[in-house]
Amino acid sequence: MWLDERARPEPRLRAIRRLAEEQGVRLEHVERRFLDRRCTTGVHNGVIAEVDELEHWSFSARMDAVFEQGEEPFFVVADELSYEHNLGAVLRSALGAGVHGLVIPTQRGKGVTPVAARVSMGGVEEVPVIREGLSSALKLAQRAGLRIVGADMDGAAPWDVDMTGPIAIVLGGESKGLSKALRKRCDAIVGIPLAGDLQSLNVSVTAGVLLFERVRQVAQR
Repeated sequence: MWLDERARPEPRLRAIRRLAEEQGVRLEHVERRFLDRRCTTGVHNGVIAEVDELEHWSFSARMDAVFEQGEEPFFVVADELSYEHNLGAVLRSALGAGVHGLVIPTQRGKGVTPVAARVSMGGVEEVPVIREGLSSALKLAQRAGLRIVGADMDGAAPWDVDMTGPIAIVLGGESKGLSKALRKRCDAIVGIPLAGDLQSLNVSVTAGVLLFERVRQVAQR
């Protein structure tokens, strides 16, 4: 881990140093221009760490692992997110809501980039991002007893739909929305009622609303 040698002492940096020492991570104090050269996102706030590659999961393996832990699987399936900031924001909400994994297509849309990782605020480290065919993943989910809930403008209000138990919440792409193929896989369709003439919300905002509606329902169960 590299720290800006001229950074002012403050609580977060002290906490980083303490955690690094506890975990045996080597620390170096360097010039800021060294950090500028190493940074791939344009923002480093005086700290850069070199880490191992993220663990790769298949959907079936991750789902089995969740069941083995005695937990109810909670997944997000997102089709063709074209903007890395949206992917990062979805991961951030997923981390906060206790999601077990985010499934995205094998080829379409953005994958985990440095920008998406930064925007996720740690979400990418805790919520596995699984690149897999979405239809096949949903087929496996249904066989395992997960309820598939898709998000679309004409759906019922999420608080009127049962979102407890094992579940996969399906989001469409930013411009195309929920495809017909994915919609056919869904057991229920939910939409967020909006005031005025607004037709839809940003996909990451929609994700946040739906994920924490599920959290609310589980808490009240």
